[in-house]
Amino acid sequence: MKRIVCHLTTVHSPDDVRIYQKEARSLAEAGFDVTLVAPALKEARLEGVRWLRLRRPRGRLDRFLHLTPLAYRAALDSGAEVVHLHDPELIFVGLALKLRGRKVVWDAHEDLPRQILSKPWLHPLLRRPVAWGVDVLERTITRAFDAVVAATPAIARRFPRDRVHTVQNYPILSQMLAPHPAPYRNRPPHVAYIGGISAIRGAREMVQAMEIAGRRWGARLLLAGRFVPESLEEELRQLPGWRYVDYVGWLSREEVAEALGRVRAGLVVLHPEPNHVNAQPNKIFEYMAAELPVIASDFPLWRDLVAASGAGLLVDPLDPEAIAGAIGQVLEQPEEAEVMGRHGGKAVRERYNWDREKEKLLVLYEELLS
Repeated sequence: MKRIVCHLTTVHSPDDVRIYQKEARSLAEAGFDVTLVAPALKEARLEGVRWLRLRRPRGRLDRFLHLTPLAYRAALDSGAEVVHLHDPELIFVGLALKLRGRKVVWDAHEDLPRQILSKPWLHPLLRRPVAWGVDVLERTITRAFDAVVAATPAIARRFPRDRVHTVQNYPILSQMLAPHPAPYRNRPPHVAYIGGISAIRGAREMVQAMEIAGRRWGARLLLAGRFVPESLEEELRQLPGWRYVDYVGWLSREEVAEALGRVRAGLVVLHPEPNHVNAQPNKIFEYMAAELPVIASDFPLWRDLVAASGAGLLVDPLDPEAIAGAIGQVLEQPEEAEVMGRHGGKAVRERYNWDREKEKLLVLYEELLS
Protein backbone atom coordinates (compact mmCIF):
# COMPACT_ATOMS: atom_id res chain seq x y z
CA MET A 1 0.00 0.00 0.00
CA LYS A 2 1.27 3.48 -0.87
CA ARG A 3 2.22 5.74 2.00
CA ILE A 4 0.14 8.95 1.98
CA VAL A 5 1.78 12.37 2.38
CA CYS A 6 0.28 15.85 2.18
CA HIS A 7 1.93 19.14 1.24
CA LEU A 8 0.08 22.10 2.70
CA THR A 9 0.17 25.79 1.73
CA THR A 10 -2.23 28.73 1.97
CA VAL A 11 0.20 31.15 0.28
CA HIS A 12 1.75 29.49 -2.78
CA SER A 13 0.05 28.49 -6.00
CA PRO A 14 -0.44 24.74 -6.58
CA ASP A 15 2.17 24.71 -9.36
CA ASP A 16 4.84 26.35 -7.19
CA VAL A 17 8.30 25.33 -8.37
CA ARG A 18 9.66 24.10 -5.03
CA ILE A 19 6.45 22.63 -3.61
CA TYR A 20 4.89 20.98 -6.66
CA GLN A 21 7.46 20.83 -9.45
CA LYS A 22 10.26 19.55 -7.20
CA GLU A 23 9.12 18.08 -3.90
CA ALA A 24 5.59 16.75 -4.55
CA ARG A 25 6.37 15.36 -8.00
CA SER A 26 9.59 13.72 -6.80
CA LEU A 27 7.71 11.97 -4.00
CA ALA A 28 4.98 10.83 -6.40
CA GLU A 29 7.57 9.47 -8.84
CA ALA A 30 9.14 7.54 -5.94
CA GLY A 31 5.82 5.79 -5.23
CA PHE A 32 4.26 7.91 -2.49
CA ASP A 33 0.56 8.87 -2.60
CA VAL A 34 0.86 12.67 -2.63
CA THR A 35 -1.84 15.26 -1.95
CA LEU A 36 -1.19 18.98 -2.37
CA VAL A 37 -3.54 21.36 -0.56
CA ALA A 38 -3.24 24.89 -1.96
CA PRO A 39 -5.27 27.88 -3.18
CA ALA A 40 -6.40 26.80 -6.64
CA LEU A 41 -9.09 27.35 -9.24
CA LYS A 42 -9.96 23.65 -9.45
CA GLU A 43 -9.17 20.23 -8.08
CA ALA A 44 -7.09 17.95 -10.27
CA ARG A 45 -4.61 15.10 -10.43
CA LEU A 46 -1.44 15.97 -12.31
CA GLU A 47 1.65 13.80 -12.71
CA GLY A 48 0.64 11.61 -9.79
CA VAL A 49 -0.14 14.51 -7.41
CA ARG A 50 -3.71 15.14 -6.26
CA TRP A 51 -4.56 18.83 -5.89
CA LEU A 52 -7.11 19.68 -3.18
CA ARG A 53 -8.51 23.16 -3.67
CA LEU A 54 -8.56 25.93 -1.11
CA ARG A 55 -10.30 29.16 -2.07
CA ARG A 56 -7.99 32.06 -2.80
CA PRO A 57 -7.28 34.31 0.22
CA ARG A 58 -8.70 37.82 0.43
CA GLY A 59 -5.73 39.39 2.15
CA ARG A 60 -3.28 38.42 4.89
CA LEU A 61 -5.83 38.45 7.74
CA ASP A 62 -8.34 36.31 5.83
CA ARG A 63 -5.59 33.83 5.05
CA PHE A 64 -4.70 33.47 8.72
CA LEU A 65 -8.20 33.46 10.21
CA HIS A 66 -10.15 31.49 7.62
CA LEU A 67 -7.87 29.57 5.26
CA THR A 68 -5.70 28.16 8.04
CA PRO A 69 -8.56 26.16 9.66
CA LEU A 70 -9.65 24.95 6.21
CA ALA A 71 -6.10 23.82 5.47
CA TYR A 72 -5.95 21.94 8.78
CA ARG A 73 -9.18 20.11 8.03
CA ALA A 74 -8.03 19.29 4.48
CA ALA A 75 -4.78 17.83 5.82
CA LEU A 76 -6.72 15.56 8.18
CA ASP A 77 -9.19 14.54 5.46
CA SER A 78 -6.33 13.59 3.13
CA GLY A 79 -5.47 10.67 5.41
CA ALA A 80 -1.79 11.59 5.24
CA GLU A 81 0.70 10.07 7.65
CA VAL A 82 3.16 12.92 7.00
CA VAL A 83 2.11 16.56 6.51
CA HIS A 84 4.70 18.89 4.97
CA LEU A 85 4.09 22.57 5.84
CA HIS A 86 5.28 25.47 3.66
CA ASP A 87 4.05 28.72 5.27
CA PRO A 88 4.82 30.55 8.53
CA GLU A 89 1.08 30.93 9.20
CA LEU A 90 0.77 27.14 9.44
CA ILE A 91 3.13 26.66 12.37
CA PHE A 92 0.27 26.21 14.85
CA VAL A 93 -1.48 23.91 12.40
CA GLY A 94 1.64 21.78 12.68
CA LEU A 95 1.22 21.55 16.46
CA ALA A 96 -2.45 20.60 16.08
CA LEU A 97 -1.55 17.91 13.57
CA LYS A 98 1.09 16.50 15.92
CA LEU A 99 -1.61 16.19 18.60
CA ARG A 100 -3.67 14.19 16.10
CA GLY A 101 -0.81 11.75 15.58
CA ARG A 102 0.54 13.02 12.28
CA LYS A 103 4.22 13.37 11.47
CA VAL A 104 5.03 16.97 10.57
CA VAL A 105 7.77 18.39 8.33
CA TRP A 106 8.51 22.13 8.45
CA ASP A 107 9.85 23.51 5.15
CA ALA A 108 11.85 26.69 5.74
CA HIS A 109 11.90 28.37 2.31
CA GLU A 110 13.29 31.61 3.69
CA ASP A 111 15.23 32.90 6.68
CA LEU A 112 12.03 34.20 8.28
CA PRO A 113 13.53 36.57 10.89
CA ARG A 114 15.80 38.19 8.30
CA GLN A 115 12.88 38.43 5.90
CA ILE A 116 10.87 40.35 8.51
CA LEU A 117 13.67 42.92 8.77
CA SER A 118 12.81 43.99 5.21
CA LYS A 119 8.99 43.99 5.42
CA PRO A 120 7.72 47.41 4.21
CA TRP A 121 4.33 46.99 5.95
CA LEU A 122 6.01 46.71 9.37
CA HIS A 123 7.17 49.90 11.13
CA PRO A 124 11.00 50.08 11.15
CA LEU A 125 11.09 50.37 14.96
CA LEU A 126 9.14 47.12 15.28
CA ARG A 127 11.09 45.02 12.81
CA ARG A 128 13.94 43.91 15.08
CA PRO A 129 11.81 42.96 18.11
CA VAL A 130 9.28 41.19 15.88
CA ALA A 131 12.08 39.36 14.05
CA TRP A 132 13.57 38.27 17.38
CA GLY A 133 10.19 37.03 18.62
CA VAL A 134 9.51 35.13 15.41
CA ASP A 135 12.96 33.55 15.56
CA VAL A 136 12.37 32.26 19.08
CA LEU A 137 8.84 31.09 18.25
CA GLU A 138 9.83 29.24 15.08
CA ARG A 139 12.85 27.50 16.61
CA THR A 140 10.89 26.54 19.74
CA ILE A 141 7.77 25.15 18.08
CA THR A 142 9.59 23.27 15.34
CA ARG A 143 11.35 21.23 18.03
CA ALA A 144 8.03 19.42 18.36
CA PHE A 145 8.02 18.53 14.67
CA ASP A 146 9.60 15.45 13.14
CA ALA A 147 11.92 17.24 10.72
CA VAL A 148 12.87 20.62 9.29
CA VAL A 149 13.70 20.94 5.59
CA ALA A 150 15.85 24.03 4.89
CA ALA A 151 16.24 25.57 1.44
CA THR A 152 19.82 26.78 2.06
CA PRO A 153 22.70 25.97 4.43
CA ALA A 154 22.32 29.44 6.01
CA ILE A 155 18.71 28.69 6.92
CA ALA A 156 19.65 25.22 8.17
CA ARG A 157 22.07 26.72 10.69
CA ARG A 158 19.13 28.20 12.60
CA PHE A 159 17.77 24.75 13.53
CA PRO A 160 19.08 21.78 15.58
CA ARG A 161 21.42 19.58 13.57
CA ASP A 162 19.67 16.38 14.58
CA ARG A 163 16.42 17.32 12.83
CA VAL A 164 17.32 19.66 9.97
CA HIS A 165 17.80 18.44 6.38
CA THR A 166 19.14 20.84 3.74
CA VAL A 167 17.30 20.37 0.44
CA GLN A 168 18.39 23.19 -1.83
CA ASN A 169 16.32 24.83 -4.53
CA TYR A 170 18.46 23.87 -7.48
CA PRO A 171 16.81 23.66 -10.93
CA ILE A 172 15.34 20.67 -12.68
CA LEU A 173 17.71 20.51 -15.64
CA SER A 174 15.16 19.26 -18.17
CA GLN A 175 12.90 22.26 -17.46
CA MET A 176 15.60 24.83 -18.18
CA LEU A 177 16.73 23.53 -21.56
CA ALA A 178 14.95 25.19 -24.48
CA PRO A 179 14.10 22.62 -27.18
CA HIS A 180 15.54 24.83 -29.93
CA PRO A 181 17.70 27.60 -28.42
CA ALA A 182 19.06 30.20 -30.79
CA PRO A 183 22.85 30.05 -31.32
CA TYR A 184 24.28 32.41 -28.73
CA ARG A 185 26.03 34.76 -31.15
CA ASN A 186 22.89 35.07 -33.28
CA ARG A 187 20.71 36.28 -30.43
CA PRO A 188 19.55 39.91 -30.26
CA PRO A 189 21.06 42.19 -27.58
CA HIS A 190 18.45 41.19 -25.02
CA VAL A 191 18.81 40.30 -21.34
CA ALA A 192 16.20 38.82 -19.00
CA TYR A 193 14.83 39.00 -15.50
CA ILE A 194 12.26 36.34 -14.57
CA GLY A 195 10.70 36.19 -11.12
CA GLY A 196 8.90 38.31 -8.55
CA ILE A 197 9.19 41.99 -9.52
CA SER A 198 9.65 44.23 -6.49
CA ALA A 199 11.69 47.21 -5.37
CA ILE A 200 14.01 45.20 -3.11
CA ARG A 201 14.65 42.77 -5.96
CA GLY A 202 16.13 45.59 -8.01
CA ALA A 203 13.19 46.44 -10.27
CA ARG A 204 13.87 50.20 -10.36
CA GLU A 205 17.60 49.79 -10.87
CA MET A 206 17.09 47.35 -13.73
CA VAL A 207 14.79 49.74 -15.58
CA GLN A 208 17.14 52.66 -14.88
CA ALA A 209 20.07 50.58 -16.17
CA MET A 210 18.13 49.87 -19.36
CA GLU A 211 17.97 53.59 -20.17
CA ILE A 212 21.78 53.50 -20.34
CA ALA A 213 22.21 50.05 -21.92
CA GLY A 214 19.42 50.68 -24.40
CA ARG A 215 20.94 53.91 -25.67
CA ARG A 216 24.54 52.67 -25.78
CA TRP A 217 24.16 49.09 -27.01
CA GLY A 218 20.56 48.79 -28.22
CA ALA A 219 19.83 46.42 -25.33
CA ARG A 220 16.34 45.36 -24.27
CA LEU A 221 15.13 43.75 -21.05
CA LEU A 222 12.72 40.83 -21.20
CA LEU A 223 10.86 41.21 -17.90
CA ALA A 224 8.64 38.35 -16.72
CA GLY A 225 6.75 37.79 -13.48
CA ARG A 226 4.25 39.55 -11.24
CA PHE A 227 4.63 42.99 -9.65
CA VAL A 228 4.65 43.23 -5.85
CA PRO A 229 2.85 45.45 -5.12
CA GLU A 230 0.82 45.79 -8.31
CA SER A 231 1.16 49.60 -8.14
CA LEU A 232 4.90 49.24 -8.84
CA GLU A 233 4.17 48.51 -12.50
CA GLU A 234 2.73 51.97 -13.13
CA GLU A 235 5.66 53.59 -11.32
CA LEU A 236 8.21 51.74 -13.46
CA ARG A 237 6.33 52.57 -16.66
CA GLN A 238 6.97 56.25 -15.94
CA LEU A 239 10.77 55.77 -15.97
CA PRO A 240 12.63 56.65 -19.22
CA GLY A 241 14.23 53.21 -19.32
CA TRP A 242 10.84 51.48 -19.64
CA ARG A 243 10.89 52.02 -23.42
CA TYR A 244 13.66 49.40 -23.51
CA VAL A 245 11.60 46.87 -21.51
CA ASP A 246 9.42 44.08 -22.92
CA TYR A 247 7.08 43.03 -20.11
CA VAL A 248 5.49 39.63 -20.81
CA GLY A 249 3.76 38.82 -17.50
CA TRP A 250 3.85 35.41 -15.87
CA LEU A 251 5.46 32.53 -17.79
CA SER A 252 5.11 28.77 -17.47
CA ARG A 253 8.20 26.59 -16.99
CA GLU A 254 8.22 25.79 -20.71
CA GLU A 255 7.91 29.47 -21.61
CA VAL A 256 10.73 30.38 -19.22
CA ALA A 257 13.05 27.90 -20.92
CA GLU A 258 12.08 29.21 -24.34
CA ALA A 259 12.65 32.83 -23.25
CA LEU A 260 16.07 32.09 -21.77
CA GLY A 261 17.05 30.39 -25.01
CA ARG A 262 16.87 33.68 -26.92
CA VAL A 263 18.59 36.22 -24.64
CA ARG A 264 22.25 37.02 -23.87
CA ALA A 265 22.27 37.20 -20.04
CA GLY A 266 20.15 36.85 -16.91
CA LEU A 267 19.85 39.56 -14.25
CA VAL A 268 19.48 38.97 -10.50
CA VAL A 269 20.36 42.25 -8.78
CA LEU A 270 18.65 41.90 -5.42
CA HIS A 271 19.21 44.64 -2.87
CA PRO A 272 21.56 43.90 0.06
CA GLU A 273 18.69 43.19 2.44
CA PRO A 274 19.28 40.83 5.39
CA ASN A 275 17.29 38.02 3.75
CA HIS A 276 19.09 38.38 0.42
CA VAL A 277 22.80 38.36 1.19
CA ASN A 278 22.79 34.69 2.23
CA ALA A 279 20.04 33.58 -0.13
CA GLN A 280 20.49 31.29 -3.13
CA PRO A 281 17.80 32.48 -5.58
CA ASN A 282 16.36 30.05 -8.11
CA LYS A 283 17.10 32.56 -10.82
CA ILE A 284 20.87 32.28 -10.49
CA PHE A 285 20.82 28.53 -11.08
CA GLU A 286 18.14 28.69 -13.77
CA TYR A 287 20.20 31.17 -15.77
CA MET A 288 23.27 28.98 -15.30
CA ALA A 289 21.33 25.87 -16.36
CA ALA A 290 20.28 27.71 -19.53
CA GLU A 291 23.99 28.49 -20.12
CA LEU A 292 23.51 32.23 -19.76
CA PRO A 293 26.09 34.52 -18.14
CA VAL A 294 24.67 35.81 -14.86
CA ILE A 295 24.76 39.48 -13.85
CA ALA A 296 24.30 39.33 -10.08
CA SER A 297 24.61 41.34 -6.89
CA ASP A 298 28.09 41.39 -5.43
CA PHE A 299 27.39 39.47 -2.21
CA PRO A 300 30.10 37.31 -0.59
CA LEU A 301 28.09 34.09 -0.99
CA TRP A 302 27.29 34.87 -4.61
CA ARG A 303 30.99 35.33 -5.37
CA ASP A 304 31.35 31.61 -4.69
CA LEU A 305 28.29 30.72 -6.76
CA VAL A 306 28.90 32.99 -9.76
CA ALA A 307 32.39 34.46 -9.88
CA ALA A 308 34.30 31.43 -8.60
CA SER A 309 32.68 29.19 -11.22
CA GLY A 310 33.32 31.77 -13.96
CA ALA A 311 29.58 31.95 -14.65
CA GLY A 312 29.07 35.70 -14.79
CA LEU A 313 29.67 39.20 -13.47
CA LEU A 314 29.03 40.78 -10.08
CA VAL A 315 27.83 44.35 -9.65
CA ASP A 316 26.66 46.83 -7.03
CA PRO A 317 22.88 46.22 -7.23
CA LEU A 318 22.11 49.79 -6.16
CA ASP A 319 24.10 51.30 -9.05
CA PRO A 320 22.22 51.35 -12.40
CA GLU A 321 25.39 52.49 -14.18
CA ALA A 322 27.25 49.40 -12.94
CA ILE A 323 24.39 47.12 -14.00
CA ALA A 324 24.34 48.75 -17.42
CA GLY A 325 28.12 48.40 -17.70
CA ALA A 326 27.90 44.65 -17.05
CA ILE A 327 25.19 44.33 -19.72
CA GLY A 328 27.43 46.23 -22.12
CA GLN A 329 30.38 43.95 -21.33
CA VAL A 330 28.31 40.88 -22.15
CA LEU A 331 27.11 42.43 -25.42
CA GLU A 332 30.53 43.74 -26.49
CA GLN A 333 32.37 40.50 -25.70
CA PRO A 334 30.07 37.70 -26.93
CA GLU A 335 32.85 35.08 -27.02
CA GLU A 336 33.71 35.62 -23.35
CA ALA A 337 30.02 35.79 -22.45
CA GLU A 338 29.35 32.48 -24.16
CA VAL A 339 32.20 30.89 -22.22
CA MET A 340 30.71 32.20 -18.96
CA GLY A 341 27.43 30.56 -19.90
CA ARG A 342 29.16 27.25 -20.56
CA HIS A 343 30.94 27.42 -17.20
CA GLY A 344 27.60 28.00 -15.47
CA GLY A 345 25.96 25.14 -17.33
CA LYS A 346 28.79 22.80 -16.35
CA ALA A 347 28.51 23.81 -12.67
CA VAL A 348 24.78 23.11 -12.65
CA ARG A 349 25.12 19.75 -14.38
CA GLU A 350 27.82 18.63 -11.96
CA ARG A 351 26.59 20.16 -8.70
CA TYR A 352 23.68 22.59 -8.64
CA ASN A 353 20.78 20.42 -9.83
CA TRP A 354 17.60 18.97 -8.35
CA ASP A 355 18.51 15.33 -9.08
CA ARG A 356 21.09 15.50 -6.30
CA GLU A 357 18.78 17.30 -3.87
CA LYS A 358 15.71 15.10 -4.31
CA GLU A 359 17.65 12.10 -3.03
CA LYS A 360 17.99 13.90 0.32
CA LEU A 361 14.22 14.44 0.39
CA LEU A 362 13.49 10.81 -0.40
CA VAL A 363 15.89 9.58 2.27
CA LEU A 364 14.13 11.80 4.83
CA TYR A 365 10.71 10.41 3.92
CA GLU A 366 11.92 6.85 4.04
CA GLU A 367 13.24 7.52 7.53
CA LEU A 368 9.99 9.13 8.65
CA LEU A 369 7.87 6.26 7.35
CA SER A 370 10.16 3.34 8.09
